[in-house]
Amino acid sequence: MRETTSIVPFNRPLLLGGEIENVKAAVQGGSLGGNGDFTRRCQEFIGQLNGRGKVFLTTSCTSALEMAAMVLDIKPGDEVIVPSYTFVSTINAWLLRGATLVYVDVDPATMNIDHSLIEAAITSKTRVIVAVHYAGVACEMDTIMSLADKYNLFVVEDAAQALTSTYKSRSLGSIGDISCFSFHETKNFTSGGQGGAISINNESLLARAEVIYDNGTNRLQFLRGLVNQYCWEDIGSNFFMSEVQAAYLWGQLELAPIVQKTRHKFWARYASHLQVLADQGQIVFPSTPLGCTHNAHLFFFKLKAQDQRSAFIRYMKANGVVASAHFVPLHSRPIGLESGRFVGEDRFTTIESQRLVRLPLHFNMTVEEQDLVIAATISFFNCH
Repeated sequence: MRETTSIVPFNRPLLLGGEIENVKAAVQGGSLGGNGDFTRRCQEFIGQLNGRGKVFLTTSCTSALEMAAMVLDIKPGDEVIVPSYTFVSTINAWLLRGATLVYVDVDPATMNIDHSLIEAAITSKTRVIVAVHYAGVACEMDTIMSLADKYNLFVVEDAAQALTSTYKSRSLGSIGDISCFSFHETKNFTSGGQGGAISINNESLLARAEVIYDNGTNRLQFLRGLVNQYCWEDIGSNFFMSEVQAAYLWGQLELAPIVQKTRHKFWARYASHLQVLADQGQIVFPSTPLGCTHNAHLFFFKLKAQDQRSAFIRYMKANGVVASAHFVPLHSRPIGLESGRFVGEDRFTTIESQRLVRLPLHFNMTVEEQDLVIAATISFFNCH
């Protein structure tokens, strides 16, 4: 293939059209600080997907994770079990509370935390297991929840990439004690660039969560008429998503089936057209565990080595396609091991992360653009 100046971007933020009208309605409503009608609709949508828990919209998934650490009263010396292959928001939330990170290797088939290695990482100081559902594919939640029950631990689902995915007919984000979602512009749904949500699924945590969510005050109780005035009760922060952002988000969530149908169409076309490369042993596809469904958030595969991946990304760019690597394992950075430890052998986290590459996948891409991506991908392997 020849070098081209046209570009198929890795992502285009979702825009369906109704978002702008919703934003106008929110502005005309005269109250923009959050917790209005559009917030209510979005929270109810996520709550209905989950089938349990109380949902709060937040400024980001990062802030949702930070709120989770506050709600669980994490203190210096507490240990939190996490995968190293994740975004830094997953771990910063716990570090800000003084926790020690305990990294566990990934399952190379999914790039999720290897559930069979978690128990060996549990100590008397362990408080939380964080289950990051990479690419919207579920961690092995039954095992994780059983371990949490056995050792009296909390489970937080980092479902940043996983809204509408399922595990054994249960929505991801509905299983752990707390779950956190992202509405960043790179996600399947966005609240206008940044945004998130937290679901408090453990009822014993709800009262404190409501206080922490609103600057550590009992204002939500005041608004329900349960107290005569609201007062400072606990630590907290202003985690509210603005009503403008909620209005934007609702313009997408109300059309979620349409969005997901299109994304799954593109995901399936990639899988079908690139299967020949997998059959030849040129690439390795990820797997979705039996009984789970993904949300077509990412399409990725693995090459044979890091240098081949680098060559592939350069080749795709020369042919008008932005392909992308993903996370650099957190324990590979100096701050990563200063703030925690890797338990067991790093058999897969580093080497598998170096092979992984993602292709463009977004609602607003065209079939013609995807055909270009597919043709360039096949061409690279024919040439190399």
